[in-house]
Parts: sequence; C-alpha cells; structure tokens
Amino acid sequence: MMHKWTKKKTQFPLLALLFIAFIVLSILHYERSILQIQEDQDHIHHDRHHHQSPFTFVKPNLARLQSRTPEVLDRFSKCNSTREYSRRKIEWAGATKTSRRRKTTESCDVFSGKWVYDNASYPLYQESECPYMSDQLACHKHGRNDLDYQYWRWQPHGCNLKRLNATEIWEKLRGKRLMFVGDSLNRGQWISMVCLLQSVIPVDKKSMSPNAPLTIFRAENYNATIEFLWAPLLAESNSDDPVNHRLDERIIRPDTVLKHSSQWEHADILIFNTYLWWRQGPVKLLWSAEESGICEELDGVGAMELAMEAWADWVATKVDPRKKRLFFVTMSPTHLWNREWSLEGEGNCYNEKTPIDLEGYWGSGSDLPTMRMVDRILDKLSSKVSVLNITQLSEYRKDGHPSIFRKFWEPLKPEQLANPASYSDCIHWCLPGVPDVWNELLFHSL
Repeated sequence: MMHKWTKKKTQFPLLALLFIAFIVLSILHYERSILQIQEDQDHIHHDRHHHQSPFTFVKPNLARLQSRTPEVLDRFSKCNSTREYSRRKIEWAGATKTSRRRKTTESCDVFSGKWVYDNASYPLYQESECPYMSDQLACHKHGRNDLDYQYWRWQPHGCNLKRLNATEIWEKLRGKRLMFVGDSLNRGQWISMVCLLQSVIPVDKKSMSPNAPLTIFRAENYNATIEFLWAPLLAESNSDDPVNHRLDERIIRPDTVLKHSSQWEHADILIFNTYLWWRQGPVKLLWSAEESGICEELDGVGAMELAMEAWADWVATKVDPRKKRLFFVTMSPTHLWNREWSLEGEGNCYNEKTPIDLEGYWGSGSDLPTMRMVDRILDKLSSKVSVLNITQLSEYRKDGHPSIFRKFWEPLKPEQLANPASYSDCIHWCLPGVPDVWNELLFHSL
C-alpha cells in the first residue's frame, strides 16, 4: 500500500512540471507575437515615411540654371507671393561625412578662462588715436566716462596669450589679404583689427577705401590688406547693401553664396560670422530655380541652416587648407535682460560696469539650438575651418556694450530719452574692448 502511494506521488510533480512548461511556452509565444506585430508596424511606418520623401535636395551654388542666370537680389527685390516651406534641403558636398570633433594640438583651451582687470597692459590702443574708429563703437567719445570696460584682459586657465605685437603680425600678413565676412559684429572685429595694427604704418603708406560692400584698409609697405565684406546672411539676400538694409521683408536665395564668394574667394585668410540677423523673425526663401517670384517662409534657425550649408558646400569644394586659412566666429551674445544676472528689476546692459563673475554663465543672448546646428556643420569641415569660440567668454561681458554711448542714426524721442534702457545698444561692443580680445585669439590661432 505504501509502495502504490509512493508511485502516484512521483507522477504528480511530473504532471505539474509539464503544465508549468506549457504555460511558459504559451507566454513566450504570445510575447513573440506581440513583438512581431510591433516590428511589422514599425516597418510599415518606416516604408510610409520613406515613400513620403519628406525632403527634396537641391544642389547649391550653381552659376546657371536651365540656360539662365538667376536675377541678383537687391533691396528693391520683392516676393510676388508667399507659400509654405516646401521642405527643400541643401545637398552640400560633405553633408554625409561623419562628424568628427575638432582636434587641437593646443595643450590649453584658450577659450576657457576668466576676465582679469589689467589697467597696466590695456587698452591695446587709444580710441582717439585710431582714425578709422566707428561712431557706433566709440563709447568714450559719446559720453561714457567709466573706462573700466577697456581694462579687462582675457586670461585662459593654465596658460597665457602671447602679447600682441603689431609689427610681427604685419610680417605674417605680408603680401596677403585678410578679410572679414559677415554682419555689423564682424565689422566691429574688423575695425578692432585695423585699430590694433594701423599705428605702425606710416601715414603715407596706409589708406582706407570708401564705405562699400567691400571696404579695404591697405598697408602699402607690406603689400597687405585688411578687408571687410558686408554679407550678414552669407547667402545672397536683399539686405546686401551695407547702408540701406533695414527692410520690412528679409529675402534670401538659400542655395547660393556665389554673389559674395566671387569677392572673398581670392583672400588668403577669411574670418566669417553670421547669427544676429537670423533672430529677427521669419525669412523669405527665393530659390534660384524659382522663375515666378514665389517665396517660401521659414523660421530663422531653419533658414540659417540652409544658408550655412550653401556656404559649407563652397568651403568643401573650393578651399585648399594648404593655401587658404578659414575661421568661423561663433555667435556674439546680447545682454537684453538684466534679470538673467541680477535681482534688481527689469533692465538690460544699461549702466552695467563690471563683467559677470559666475563661471559657466549662459544667458538668453546665446541661442543653444542655433549653436548646436552650427557645430554640426563645422564638425564636418574641421579639416578646413578653425573655430573662434568667442561666445562663452563674451557672455561674461555685460559691461562691454555701447548702451546709450554711441551715435544713433535716427533722432531719439522724448520718451526714449526719459528711459535710457529703452534705446540702449546691448548688441554691439565698445572699442577698445571685447573684439580686441577676439583678435588676440585669432592671432594666437594663426
């Protein structure tokens, strides 16, 4: 009797194990079926996405299209009508190249550091002694009497910048063309460069051409030039007049830089920038292939990406780094809201007299999505373009803007005069000042 019970007892666990195995296999089969359904749905979604062809790609910088040359944009150009963005993208040479972080042989990151007050070594020139100074940037001339903004030196962590020597720099520039290309912030850096270097050139050996899209400072004894080309959007636009460019409608040809590259292509050293003008609202796109004057509208960052890619195509296809040096200056920050660095009410850079001393400070004047977009493009051009990363170091300098101490081209209204912050320029930079340091960093890189 005991033997029979033992036999039945040994059969029960076997049946239980078989039942459990059946349950487990059923669950696994069910989960696999669910996964298969999900995978099939993903493939269907991918195929649909693929067949939709969300973007069409345009080859940039074509001199002629269908036996015609596109009309050059100027300040009188208009859109006949405007439609939604057609999702066209720039098919630029190098776009499919794997991004690689830019490598440097420097043991020290000169763009990481702090501002040190140094009234013994700075400023590097006197505002009143530079005959090429702009009234837009001559802050002391226009009433700014606190001159501490001129006395700050950029001190990298762990190393020193070489003291700027004008004669040594001219020797490097002998027989060469140094050209700045971009907007009014790049023009400020160009004026800074001229003021830094002009004093060692005899009066009868230096000259400045009249203000024009391309303005040239010549040093005859070095057979060298320091030039500025007004091209605020890099791509061809209706804002390419250096004086009359305040227009209600911003129009660009997003697929070509040929209008400007015909003037910059023979320079030996090129310094590019673009940023500020893309932050002024939507941009109208007039593609080169468009014959009916129909524009498309796109937000500033998207339009800037198209223009940057057209510029990148020129760099990738035309630049031999053994013969030509290219630099791209990162965005120059604004200081429009003092609540970002202070608890003292609503204001901006007006009456600011010292730098921000919080290391790593970022304000709204530096648009991070734009910075990431520019970085993606520059990473693919790292063998041909050096980056002057001036954004973070300039973020600290809320004190360096002209504020109210500059020439304004239009008469100020009584209500503006009663509220100085309302018309303060917190975009450009006083000279001598911050752009001089940008040029020190440029020559450190050279």
